[in-house]
Amino acid sequence: MAGIRFFNVHRTWEDWFGMALGLLVALSPWIVERPQGELPMLNAITVGAAVFLLAETELVDLHRWEETLELLCGVWLIASPFAFGYAEAELATWHFTLGGIVTVLAAIELWQDWTLTDEQLVKHGR
Repeated sequence: MAGIRFFNVHRTWEDWFGMALGLLVALSPWIVERPQGELPMLNAITVGAAVFLLAETELVDLHRWEETLELLCGVWLIASPFAFGYAEAELATWHFTLGGIVTVLAAIELWQDWTLTDEQLVKHGR
Protein backbone atom coordinates (compact mmCIF):
# COMPACT_ATOMS: atom_id res chain seq x y z
CA MET A 1 0.00 0.00 0.00
CA ALA A 2 2.89 2.38 0.69
CA GLY A 3 4.07 1.97 -2.91
CA ILE A 4 0.76 3.25 -4.25
CA ARG A 5 0.86 6.33 -2.02
CA PHE A 6 4.37 7.04 -3.25
CA PHE A 7 2.97 7.79 -6.70
CA ASN A 8 0.09 9.98 -5.45
CA VAL A 9 2.13 13.19 -5.42
CA HIS A 10 4.06 14.74 -8.31
CA ARG A 11 7.67 15.02 -7.16
CA THR A 12 10.44 17.12 -8.65
CA TRP A 13 12.67 14.05 -9.21
CA GLU A 14 10.17 12.95 -11.85
CA ASP A 15 10.82 16.16 -13.77
CA TRP A 16 14.59 15.72 -13.46
CA PHE A 17 14.21 12.13 -14.66
CA GLY A 18 12.16 13.39 -17.62
CA MET A 19 14.94 15.83 -18.50
CA ALA A 20 17.50 13.01 -18.38
CA LEU A 21 15.26 10.89 -20.62
CA GLY A 22 15.02 13.75 -23.11
CA LEU A 23 18.79 14.04 -23.22
CA LEU A 24 19.14 10.27 -23.66
CA VAL A 25 16.61 10.26 -26.51
CA ALA A 26 18.41 13.13 -28.27
CA LEU A 27 21.78 11.37 -27.98
CA SER A 28 20.47 7.86 -28.74
CA PRO A 29 21.57 7.74 -32.41
CA TRP A 30 25.19 8.26 -31.34
CA ILE A 31 24.99 6.01 -28.27
CA VAL A 32 23.56 3.04 -30.15
CA GLU A 33 25.17 3.20 -33.56
CA ARG A 34 26.38 5.63 -36.10
CA PRO A 35 23.29 7.41 -37.50
CA GLN A 36 22.15 5.71 -40.71
CA GLY A 37 20.08 8.50 -42.11
CA GLU A 38 18.99 12.00 -41.42
CA LEU A 39 15.38 11.26 -40.54
CA PRO A 40 15.96 8.97 -37.53
CA MET A 41 18.66 11.33 -36.27
CA LEU A 42 16.52 14.47 -36.65
CA ASN A 43 13.56 12.68 -35.10
CA ALA A 44 15.61 11.68 -32.05
CA ILE A 45 17.00 15.19 -31.61
CA THR A 46 13.58 16.83 -32.02
CA VAL A 47 11.70 14.45 -29.73
CA GLY A 48 14.52 14.44 -27.17
CA ALA A 49 14.62 18.24 -27.10
CA ALA A 50 10.83 18.38 -26.74
CA VAL A 51 10.83 15.88 -23.84
CA PHE A 52 13.70 17.74 -22.16
CA LEU A 53 12.05 21.16 -22.51
CA LEU A 54 8.63 19.90 -21.41
CA ALA A 55 10.11 18.24 -18.31
CA GLU A 56 12.10 21.39 -17.54
CA THR A 57 8.96 23.49 -17.93
CA GLU A 58 7.11 21.16 -15.53
CA LEU A 59 9.85 21.77 -12.99
CA VAL A 60 9.44 25.54 -13.26
CA ASP A 61 5.71 25.99 -13.93
CA LEU A 62 3.52 22.88 -13.82
CA HIS A 63 0.51 22.53 -16.15
CA ARG A 64 -1.38 19.48 -17.40
CA TRP A 65 -0.75 20.32 -21.06
CA GLU A 66 2.99 19.76 -20.54
CA GLU A 67 2.41 16.22 -19.33
CA THR A 68 -0.04 15.57 -22.16
CA LEU A 69 2.50 16.71 -24.76
CA GLU A 70 5.21 14.64 -23.08
CA LEU A 71 2.94 11.59 -23.26
CA LEU A 72 2.37 12.24 -26.98
CA CYS A 73 6.14 12.52 -27.49
CA GLY A 74 6.56 9.10 -25.90
CA VAL A 75 3.88 7.56 -28.12
CA TRP A 76 5.43 9.19 -31.20
CA LEU A 77 8.86 7.84 -30.24
CA ILE A 78 7.38 4.33 -30.19
CA ALA A 79 5.62 4.82 -33.55
CA SER A 80 8.35 6.74 -35.39
CA PRO A 81 10.53 3.73 -36.36
CA PHE A 82 7.58 2.38 -38.33
CA ALA A 83 6.70 5.78 -39.80
CA PHE A 84 10.27 6.46 -40.92
CA GLY A 85 11.24 2.92 -41.91
CA TYR A 86 13.95 2.05 -39.41
CA ALA A 87 11.97 -0.49 -37.36
CA GLU A 88 14.60 -3.19 -38.00
CA ALA A 89 17.53 -1.11 -36.72
CA GLU A 90 18.94 -1.32 -33.20
CA LEU A 91 17.97 2.33 -32.74
CA ALA A 92 14.32 1.31 -33.02
CA THR A 93 14.66 -0.92 -29.94
CA TRP A 94 16.06 2.02 -28.01
CA HIS A 95 13.26 4.26 -29.23
CA PHE A 96 10.61 1.67 -28.29
CA THR A 97 12.09 1.36 -24.80
CA LEU A 98 12.69 5.07 -24.19
CA GLY A 99 9.30 5.94 -25.69
CA GLY A 100 7.64 3.48 -23.31
CA ILE A 101 9.43 4.97 -20.31
CA VAL A 102 8.55 8.54 -21.35
CA THR A 103 4.91 7.52 -21.90
CA VAL A 104 4.61 5.78 -18.52
CA LEU A 105 6.30 8.66 -16.69
CA ALA A 106 4.05 11.24 -18.35
CA ALA A 107 0.94 9.14 -17.65
CA ILE A 108 1.88 8.85 -13.97
CA GLU A 109 2.50 12.61 -13.73
CA LEU A 110 -0.78 13.37 -15.49
CA TRP A 111 -2.64 11.01 -13.15
CA GLN A 112 -1.00 12.63 -10.10
CA ASP A 113 -2.05 16.12 -11.17
CA TRP A 114 -5.46 15.31 -12.63
CA THR A 115 -7.51 16.46 -9.60
CA LEU A 116 -5.30 19.38 -8.54
CA THR A 117 -6.55 22.93 -8.83
CA ASP A 118 -4.55 25.59 -10.66
CA GLU A 119 -3.45 27.00 -7.29
CA GLN A 120 -2.13 23.61 -6.22
CA LEU A 121 -0.28 23.17 -9.52
CA VAL A 122 1.45 26.53 -8.98
CA LYS A 123 2.85 25.30 -5.64
CA HIS A 124 4.65 22.36 -7.32
CA GLY A 125 8.35 22.33 -6.54
CA ARG A 126 8.16 25.10 -3.97
